[in-house]
Amino acid sequence: MAKSRVNSALSQYKSVSVSSGVESATPHRLVQMLMEGALDKMAAAKGHMLRNELADKGRFISWAISIISGLQSSLDMDAGGELSRNLDDLYDYMVRRLGEAGAKNDPTILDEVSSLLLEVKSAWDVIPTQLDTENRQSAV
Repeated sequence: MAKSRVNSALSQYKSVSVSSGVESATPHRLVQMLMEGALDKMAAAKGHMLRNELADKGRFISWAISIISGLQSSLDMDAGGELSRNLDDLYDYMVRRLGEAGAKNDPTILDEVSSLLLEVKSAWDVIPTQLDTENRQSAV
């Protein structure tokens, strides 16, 4: 099979896989998927940056900014209290730093933002396990 047809088939498979994953995902899993997507976009942007592929770098940074902005806009500021305010500030910082990374062509800024988002994601990832443990303990 020609390389372009293989790439096209892989692209279609990914699209269907992501689409079906989104349809069956819990709200918690959707947030995880958004964080994973932002991390993927930043990694791709860094690769394009290092290869001096400026248009693609800009496209992937913009995509990461859009995802992080979406996470930020989904915060429930009333119910989340101080935690939501802190995340709002952190997401705002990440968006500003991503803009700087693109303008300065600085991959270390992408690493910084990725590291921050990984910290948030690692905390988010333990929530289902923690809830499951609490539910089992309260059932006893």
